[in-house]
Amino acid sequence: MAEMDDDELLDALGVDLAPLKASSRTPREERIIAGFEDILRFHQAHGRAPLHGEDRDIFERLYAVRLEQLRTLPEAQVLLAGLDSSGLLSGAAAIPADVDALDEDALLAELGIGVNEGDESADQNNISVLRHVRSSVEKRAAEAIADRTPCADFEQFQPLFEQVERELKAGIRKTLRFGRDTSIEAGNYFIVGGQLAYVADVGEPIKAPNGESDARLRVIYANGTQSNLLRRSLQRALYKDETGRRLTDSDMGPLFGDAPEPDDIESGTIYVLRSLSDQPFVAEHRELIHKIGVTGGKVETRIANAEKDATYLLAEVEIVATYKLHNINRTKLENIFHRVFGAAQINLVIKDRFGNSVKPKEWFLVPLPVIDEAVQRIREGSITDVIYDPGTARLGFPKG
Repeated sequence: MAEMDDDELLDALGVDLAPLKASSRTPREERIIAGFEDILRFHQAHGRAPLHGEDRDIFERLYAVRLEQLRTLPEAQVLLAGLDSSGLLSGAAAIPADVDALDEDALLAELGIGVNEGDESADQNNISVLRHVRSSVEKRAAEAIADRTPCADFEQFQPLFEQVERELKAGIRKTLRFGRDTSIEAGNYFIVGGQLAYVADVGEPIKAPNGESDARLRVIYANGTQSNLLRRSLQRALYKDETGRRLTDSDMGPLFGDAPEPDDIESGTIYVLRSLSDQPFVAEHRELIHKIGVTGGKVETRIANAEKDATYLLAEVEIVATYKLHNINRTKLENIFHRVFGAAQINLVIKDRFGNSVKPKEWFLVPLPVIDEAVQRIREGSITDVIYDPGTARLGFPKG
């Protein structure tokens, strides 16, 4: 069957292609409004403002940060005043009413159902008109993603989700409304039904009832579940979900380029250190525990006072490997190492000189030859989606 262009595919998926109205707002104002609308949808769905907390969904935490930022922007207060009927910007968002204390009429009003009749606006309050009720198409789309089972090998995918969260916070990845790009491939990340989803595997092509090509997916969710829905079912679910998003690929590069960027340094060194600490765990695994870092100066200067710095485990260190690079973006490079070796980062807490507990970062339980292989892959550009498997002590792709 002949391939469909973008407009035909959107039409087949039931997407309205009505032309967009011209806007007189600046791009910045549009972004502020779009960001606040995400928060409003969350408030409508949950009856409260988004909150911080490690037990919260990643995107609730992102919305909470965004809301705090909007509250500090004078221009946002003016721009969003007409949208903020719930008092989110003032911190006075309405608390859901106590349902048990409501009489029948008040309960109907709380549910958005009234008994008024008359003019056109009465349809909004007519008891025969159910508002906020999903269509059968939307229900089928929701059901398609609801049949989830526990993911038995989730430990292989958890480091990927943790890395994506870091990349979102650092601005390395962005979220885009699921729209004209309808492709779904292995390795893609999406937000669907309020959950971060990772497409771990795409099965063999199959023919859908309408004759189009489809495929069975293995989709892993950040809450430790998985599903094997069809690709077209995920596409429909993303279209119908107002908060459905595609995550852009991580911008790993250019790490090495001709034109400097604001974060770039003219030259730099990747360094690998080994600790001489007598801390029992470190002493036992000394040949495997390494710190990986990047500096624009001399490594020797960087580690001159290691024994006084908790970052270096309050002990002297030895340089076991260095790699000289030119015109590199330090932040991007360090994010790559954190993604690749995230599963092997050691969880070690030590006391600093003042008796305070400190958890040093960038120390990994990884053999030196594997670090060397990772650096070579970075240089070649073949590091994408590769992660370190502590069980085999090798670099590889997550199992699908």
